[in-house]
Amino acid sequence: MTFEVGMRQLGGEAIYLGAQEIQLGVREPVPDVARNLGRWVDAIAARTFRHATVEELARHAGVPVINALSDREHPCQALADFFTLWERGQELDKFRLAWIGDGNNVCHSLLLLAGLVGAEIVCACPAGYEPDPGVAARARELGARVEVIPDPREAATGADALYTDVWISMGQEAEQETRRRAFRGYQVNEDLLAFARVGAVVMHCLPAHRGEEISEETLDGPHSVVFDQAENRLHVQKALLLTLLDRTAP
Repeated sequence: MTFEVGMRQLGGEAIYLGAQEIQLGVREPVPDVARNLGRWVDAIAARTFRHATVEELARHAGVPVINALSDREHPCQALADFFTLWERGQELDKFRLAWIGDGNNVCHSLLLLAGLVGAEIVCACPAGYEPDPGVAARARELGARVEVIPDPREAATGADALYTDVWISMGQEAEQETRRRAFRGYQVNEDLLAFARVGAVVMHCLPAHRGEEISEETLDGPHSVVFDQAENRLHVQKALLLTLLDRTAP
């Protein structure tokens, strides 16, 4: 929605191809889809499951390919998140963000972007649900201060922001009971927020499972910037489109 609205606000046109219409790698090989689209459009925003699919599209399209979400990363979300913090006057190189829950694709992109701005991220995850060690190592190489621990209260202590995401993402429905047991005690709520700095914000990439990974009162409370994040997806994606299209203009 944000890419479609953003492109139209910029004066361009947006065409949506759903999973059943395009059937990447099923109806037609990914390189062929990429070559076709590259002849017709100026940019591609790809929301896929496999990260390798986005990489394959980028290798063959000949036009900018934006990762709108993959199983490994969600960079557009991280851009919106750090922009949300910046517009609130946060000094990002002095910022401490506590990630509470699953070390997933959003967590990976936050780690990598933290490296670019010099932020600190403490990830509190149950055993077996930590972020990819390779991603964490790369974030440290880029300049992030990264810690991965099991205790959400320790992570929240002194944090400028508490960030969480759903415990059960698309494709993980078969694991839902196992995951709910593993993440019990990792809810972002008013009790956990009390460990953070005064004035700390609460973040979530949406959609949220209210009452599961985040309490309703915290999601809707005065510390929440969740819907600012959602709005800023539109703005940073317009900026991203303008930057990429400007670089490829004849």
